[in-house]
This record gives sequence, C-alpha cells and structure tokens, in this order.
Amino acid sequence: MKPKEIQFQVYGQTLTALQWEGEGEPILALHGWLDNAASYVPLSERLGRPLVALDFSGHGHSQHRPNEVATHLVDHVRDVKVVADLLGWQRFTLMGHSMGAGIACLFAATFPERVSRLVLIEGLGPPTTESGEVALTLRKAIDDMAALANKKKPVYPDIADAVEARTRGFGGLSHDASALLVERGLMPVDGGWTWRADSRLRLTSSLRLSEAQVEGFIRAIEAPVCLILGEQGMGGNGMFDHRVAWLRSVEVVRLAGRHHLHMEVPEEVAKTISRFLSAT
Repeated sequence: MKPKEIQFQVYGQTLTALQWEGEGEPILALHGWLDNAASYVPLSERLGRPLVALDFSGHGHSQHRPNEVATHLVDHVRDVKVVADLLGWQRFTLMGHSMGAGIACLFAATFPERVSRLVLIEGLGPPTTESGEVALTLRKAIDDMAALANKKKPVYPDIADAVEARTRGFGGLSHDASALLVERGLMPVDGGWTWRADSRLRLTSSLRLSEAQVEGFIRAIEAPVCLILGEQGMGGNGMFDHRVAWLRSVEVVRLAGRHHLHMEVPEEVAKTISRFLSAT
C-alpha cells in the first residue's frame, strides 16, 4: 500500500511523515541520522499495522530549524511528543533505528505512560562524550558552525550518482535501500541534485549526554523492549551490551545483516517485530 504524506506544525516548523493504514496498535517510527521516513517503507509493507514514519527536523521533507539556532539531539524528543499528540495517540508502540533508537529511548524514559512497547534497531540510547572531552568538543562545534558558510553541498549530475554515493555511507547500504532514501532525500539545484538535509546535521554536536546520564534514561524505561542488532552492524561488536543490563524487560535478537538491516533484510526484521508485538 502506498503511504500518504502528512504534515505537522511543531514549534514553528512543518514536519512531514509517511502514514500507512493497518490493524492493531499504531507504531510511531523514527529514522536514523541523515536518513528519512522512507527508511521504513520495506518494513511497513510487511507489518500490516498503522504506522507513521516521521521525518526529523532537517531531514527528508521536514523543515530545518531556524538558521540562528544550534541544533541539539534532545530537541527531537519534544517534537516526537507533539507529533504523537497531534495524531491523538495517547499510547502507542515506538520504534527507532540508530539515531532514532536513541531518541526513542529518551522519549520512552521521559514519557513512559505513552509507550506500550519499544522496538530498537541497531541502537540503544544516544552517543555520549567523556567528561574530559566536553570542552574541546564544544570548541570544535563552535568552530565548525563558524566555518559552515564556506562549505558547499555536493552536486550530483544524475540521481544515480547520488544513489551510488549513498551506498558508501556509514555501515554500507544496498542499491535498492539507497535509492529509497535518496528519492526522498534529494532536491534539484543548478547542475543536478543535492541533499535536502540540513548541513548542520554533519557538524560536531555541541553537547552530548554522559554515559551516567544515558544510564539514568535507560533505567527509566518501563516498556518492554525488543532490541534488534545486525551481526555485521553496530551491534555486532558488543557496543550496546553494557546498556542492555540497565533495561527492565528486554529481548535481544541478533540477525544476519548490516546497520540498515530493517531495509536490507526486512522480512526477518518484520517477523521479529510482529512476534514481539503479538506476545502477551
């Protein structure tokens, strides 16, 4: 079924999303860094549940935050709440991939009464900065922002060139998966095509949480969690194992696949999610 594109007015911005109809409790899906709502097209076709995949601010078809403000990961949490409120969803399944999984954890901890089940794909909590590195990190972030005006986005003469470039992105990506993301992630410019995404998304983060703060959020999650990791992805090297112990109720599933396994092996991922959501 082809999704419908919908819009939300959120703190002065227009955020967009893709919406699929279905049966059962609705799912709000959050994509990864520099991805967009099309990340969930392969899964939506196999889950058969009501699903809304959001384009985060600065991603996909959503507006960028004002030029005069810095962008922070935690700002997405309040956006997610407004979107859920506008949908009229008081309680729902929350799903996130990579960066979206980190934001999903922050939301589920902050508003536990809203999340019935939490599905995390290749992510458990946001990235952190060691206390000894925070000052240097902030300086680099400010320097990066000052230099941004002199940087230009790449221009691809043909969409196929952008698809090929995206396959070489973080974690690697199949041609078909790349084409899905690129279709929603490009805009026409003189000489060809370039990325819609806010250039500030590539800058050093001004301030990240500490590992102790992330622990506090993860321990506050009340919903049952299904953590799906790719054996060739980020989760394959055990980087999330110490955080798993902080969850109250979790099922960890490891599948053959890379970082975008929900796009590249959607059948297996959808089976795992459907089984988890159907459990009593």
